[in-house]
Amino acid sequence: MSASNAGGHGGRDAPIKRVGRMIAAQAAAVSAAVHLLWAWPRLEAAGDPRPYVFVLGGAFTVAVAVATLRAPEYRRLYALGAGTLAAFLLGYVGWYGAGVVSALADDPLAIVAKGAEVVGVVAFLALYRLAPPTGVVLDRRDDTASGDGNRADDDPAGGGSDP
Repeated sequence: MSASNAGGHGGRDAPIKRVGRMIAAQAAAVSAAVHLLWAWPRLEAAGDPRPYVFVLGGAFTVAVAVATLRAPEYRRLYALGAGTLAAFLLGYVGWYGAGVVSALADDPLAIVAKGAEVVGVVAFLALYRLAPPTGVVLDRRDDTASGDGNRADDDPAGGGSDP
């Protein structure tokens, strides 16, 4: 069994994982964009901490989305993505309490953000479930770094395969 299929998790580029990463990253980017759109004009409002939290949270969410697309498949990264988007969801409910439905009905940006966050949480949790344990990913990275692959240019003698 090759390292890319260790434990039955498939490789990082399995089609379902590619689609999951695209959905998760796009949902995170939409959520971040909506939070930044809402917060930017309100940064100078005194007494409301939300604009500052939203700018920081939006920037962090963009960083998680980029890492999701570019980094190896780390369960911790996917848990961080799901947790960040879930924090936005729970924060909204905590801020508005019992009036959350009427607050959503009055704000189309909030509907877009909350929809993206729900989709993102589901996608990140699916990626978490599909990803191998961190130890497997680290073993793959070590195997690649040490040159244990089957490529001909990994051979120090430069011979490739025997004729």
